[in-house]
Amino acid sequence: MAAKKKASGTTSLRKGTKVSWSTSQGETHGVVERKLVARTQVEGHEVAASKDDPQYLVRSDKTGKTAAHKPSALRKRS
Repeated sequence: MAAKKKASGTTSLRKGTKVSWSTSQGETHGVVERKLVARTQVEGHEVAASKDDPQYLVRSDKTGKTAAHKPSALRKRS
């Protein structure tokens, strides 16, 4: 049985990792708060995260708001 491939660049995301992601307004920067591995509510929205399909809770540097993002949407920053 073949092992699942993880999204490149996101295997080492943990609390405090600086990341960026694209929005309709352009690129946004923030910090990973935690990895989500179960269904949960974030800012009034249901996030369908699971152990097999995790998402990351990130806090925007600009607004301070939190949002959940799939690993493929996040890019690690230095």
